[in-house]
Amino acid sequence: MIQKCFYTERCDMIENCESCEHKHCRYWIEYEEDNNCSLISIEKNGKLTLKEVAKRLNISDVRVKQIQDKAIENFKNQILLNKK
Repeated sequence: MIQKCFYTERCDMIENCESCEHKHCRYWIEYEEDNNCSLISIEKNGKLTLKEVAKRLNISDVRVKQIQDKAIENFKNQILLNKK
């Protein structure tokens, strides 16, 4: 399911969007080049490498990998629980 931010509806096209100022939004990131929005970042750039994600979140690429590994582990555990 594609997520949609309530605040991006004011944009005609991604190129014309202003940077988001809604820091309380779950999709907000401190990255002006992608209008401070992770959804716009995905729309503009498609898939991102670990280094690109790390740059946007201002964390190390090693930390991004740790988070990714933990998320995958959680998904696998959830699938196993649902099969029982």
